[in-house]
Amino acid sequence: MNDASLRIVRLANFVAPASGGLRTALRELGKGYRAAGHRPVLIVPGERESDEETEQGRVITLPGPLLPGTGGYRVLTDRRRVAALLHDLAPDRLEVSDRTTLRWTGRWARRARVPAVMVSHETADGVLRTWGLPEPAARRAADALNVRTARTYARVVCTTEFAEREFVRIGARNVVRAPLGVDLVERHPALHDAGLRAHHAGEDGTLLVMCSRLSLEKRPGTALDALEALRLRGRRAVLVVAGDGPLRARLEQRARERNLPVTFLGHVRDRRLLGSLQASADVCLAPGPAETFGLAALEAMACGTPVVASASSALPEVIGAAGAVAEDRGAAFADAVELLLDRAEPDRRATARARAECFGWGTAVAAFLAAHDAPVTARAAAAPFDGGVAGARPVVSGGLS
Repeated sequence: MNDASLRIVRLANFVAPASGGLRTALRELGKGYRAAGHRPVLIVPGERESDEETEQGRVITLPGPLLPGTGGYRVLTDRRRVAALLHDLAPDRLEVSDRTTLRWTGRWARRARVPAVMVSHETADGVLRTWGLPEPAARRAADALNVRTARTYARVVCTTEFAEREFVRIGARNVVRAPLGVDLVERHPALHDAGLRAHHAGEDGTLLVMCSRLSLEKRPGTALDALEALRLRGRRAVLVVAGDGPLRARLEQRARERNLPVTFLGHVRDRRLLGSLQASADVCLAPGPAETFGLAALEAMACGTPVVASASSALPEVIGAAGAVAEDRGAAFADAVELLLDRAEPDRRATARARAECFGWGTAVAAFLAAHDAPVTARAAAAPFDGGVAGARPVVSGGLS
């Protein structure tokens, strides 16, 4: 084994059972770590215990209880077992994708003298607000949580400036920014399928798509409100929803009561089919106000489809001129959809693809490895990473200790 090779042990909770942005990010980063000559190990909760070698490295699943009302999320609750496993694995680096139920692993890492980073996949105050907590109370609670997090880990990794702000607000000095990415080969405009488009929207309808978990923090109802507003204005729009979650039955009922043309596909296991849907749509809707990156939106852009995103989220920073932003109301989203559709189709599709090409997974892997102070071996260096991201800032001063 190369002397520069590091065992990077990663832990995550709240991983969707079949799909989702976190699952995608874990998979692609693991693949990138392996390609860079390291030995990634992922520990996640599941229905039963398993241990297997995969394309993203070793994946260990420990039994974890279901969280009621979350549509399948599980958590690692047996601290003693997880700690024993970490001891046996003897990681060179620790990467944790959960700042709440797994924050104790930062203290374990300090005692074991293992450099550890926490990856912020959501803003604490944003999530608290979506659950109904008033903004001042949400900010106070988030600040208290983030102070403890920043003190516990050697570094905090944020994927956007938006996600970084809540740590800057508390004066944290160990924050590093590293973007996520998109598979630019798997997702591309050539996946456009005229037959699939006609099936959903007819010959001259407007096809809207939303690829999202149907849960409260994603605010999927905003997409239905936008569709209703567009149809009241006379636009022949339809909405296709790819994704599942605890709000699905309620959303289906709302669509029936309002006589809205919405197709709920549930979880789409066929990734090529999902890509074809994204490439065949006119506009992708991303209404989640607490998103700190937005992988599904970026995938749509890689397919040449512009995005309307919540102005309250990080997506305005990600989509740039390749989409439009809107306040968290259906009418505002409808306005943004019409703004995009006023652009010539070749121009809006080319702009979306060009923006997505700034976010390849190679750039993301390089930034995350820099956050770990992990070298890229000669084997990996022979294959150059893809294009960079303007404004990415992958390294902070000083090494991990």
